Amino acid sequence: MALSKIDVANMLTGLVPNDNTIRKPNAKPLIINGDMMVAQRGTSTASITGSDVFVVDRWRLDEGADSTITMSQESLSSGNAFDNGFLKSLKVLFTTADSSVGSSQSVQLIQHVEAQDCQLFKYGTSNAVDLTLAFWYKSNVTGTHIVTLDKPDSTRTTCPVEFTVSSSGTWEHKVLNFNANDTIKGSSGAIVNDNGTGLRIIWNLLYGSDYASGTNGSWTQGGTGHFTTSNQQNIGGSNNNYVEVTGVQLEVGQFTSSTLPPFQHESYGDNLIRCKRYYQAWGSVYDTGTFGISGRTISSNRFDSETITFVPEMRAAPTIAQGGTADVESYFFQSDGDSTTAGSGTSFATLNTQKGSTKFRVTSNATLTANRNVNCQSGGADGKQHLTFDAEL
Repeated sequence: MALSKIDVANMLTGLVPNDNTIRKPNAKPLIINGDMMVAQRGTSTASITGSDVFVVDRWRLDEGADSTITMSQESLSSGNAFDNGFLKSLKVLFTTADSSVGSSQSVQLIQHVEAQDCQLFKYGTSNAVDLTLAFWYKSNVTGTHIVTLDKPDSTRTTCPVEFTVSSSGTWEHKVLNFNANDTIKGSSGAIVNDNGTGLRIIWNLLYGSDYASGTNGSWTQGGTGHFTTSNQQNIGGSNNNYVEVTGVQLEVGQFTSSTLPPFQHESYGDNLIRCKRYYQAWGSVYDTGTFGISGRTISSNRFDSETITFVPEMRAAPTIAQGGTADVESYFFQSDGDSTTAGSGTSFATLNTQKGSTKFRVTSNATLTANRNVNCQSGGADGKQHLTFDAEL
């Protein structure tokens, strides 16, 4: 049977006919990398004692307590999550406990959802919709755990929802409702239509009393003080406490475990492309490798690269950094078939970085011939030379 124009349009938008709220199963997932498959930066980071740490793409850990954490991408081979099609998970392991939490301390695992992707929630209007968050979760700490939706735009509005870990070390499927109340429907509940953060989804692992005035299941305009409830456990209270999560999905509407749409498994390639809007790397992040740049010499010791295009275009003009050993600022130049020239003590800079492209400038103590086409290859002792492009929220 041929598809009508309306059917085709609905396939492209992911909306059910005559309903611009309910997402069809073929729409892109609202959560990026919810199956934890993509990990461009590597598979594990130990000794975490600070904020803005990523291992699995799009999933950020903020450690603001006296604990020490290892975050890793885990491979699954058994258990309920594996039986439901999930091969990877994200694990947060407390290797040094914080058993006495200060009032202003916190540890949180977060995904930021871009604001322009949140407009279908209709927050700030009388038609604001309910949301359902579902995920597979495992922890050795039983009892009450909490996930919070945090809307930082306009007036900050937060909604913590409690859930129970019933069995230690067992994958359990959680389905949580975040219902739109009058607070989120008011004008101050609006999310600005831009490329900033529209919504933060926060797994509360450790929170001090300054954050614990929230009400379970209720949107409140109280700033960070309402991030969690008084029932929040200290997941980091003992060494080797942990949480693991995978299969995270955010759905428009109110669902139960029996009515929840199935998780949308994207191809790895589609998932990776979506992650690269926020982070890309050249060369090798954690294996042997280098990176090379083509361009032209503009003086006896200066090289400018060709314009380099980001695929896909990034969320914002990225922060660019070099990685590897300290020798990463050592380069080898090959110009128009000439012999290779090594440079050391070089400087590296970016030129005119935009969302879609950048250029590089390398200044070297090597003696180069001006106005020659040149290939510039990174050097370094450990062979793990790379460039990173970071536009994370």
